[in-house]
Amino acid sequence: MKMLEIVEADLSNPAHGEAILNIVKAYARDPMGLNESLPAETEDTLIDEMQKFPGTLSLIAFFDGEPAGIANCFYGFSTFNAAKLINIHDLAVNPSYRGKGIGESLLAAVEKKALEANCCKITLEVREDNRARNLYERFGFKYGGEARMFFMSKKL
Repeated sequence: MKMLEIVEADLSNPAHGEAILNIVKAYARDPMGLNESLPAETEDTLIDEMQKFPGTLSLIAFFDGEPAGIANCFYGFSTFNAAKLINIHDLAVNPSYRGKGIGESLLAAVEKKALEANCCKITLEVREDNRARNLYERFGFKYGGEARMFFMSKKL
C-alpha cells in the first residue's frame, strides 16, 4: 500500500529545504506557474528568505518517502474579522504524483493548522484556467462574495 505523509517543514533541515525548492522549481516550469525556470538568485535565496520571514508555514507531502507536493503558506491578518488568516501562496504537486489525493491532503493539513491557530479563514488565488479550481471548489473555497475580485500586482 502506498503511504502519504504530510509534515510541517523545518526550513533549517536541508532535506526539507531541498524538497520545497525542487517542487517550487517544477511548479515554476509548469504552465500554471511561470512557465519558465526560477531565476538563479531566487533558487539560491528562497529557503533562507522563507526562514527569515515571520509567519511562514510550509507543509511537505511525502508519498512513499519521496517529496510529492507542498503547500507554502503565510499567516496574515483580516482587519474585517480582527483575526489571523492563512494564505496559501503555493499549492503544488509534482506531475508524477497528481491524481493521488495529495492536493486534497495538503489542503486538509492547512485547514487543520488554521483551526489550531484560531484563524478566521484560509485564502488563496488561482488562475481562471487552472484545473485545481475544481479541487478548491470541492474543498469549500468560494469566489469573492458579492463582487468579483481580481488579484493585482506591481513588480518592483
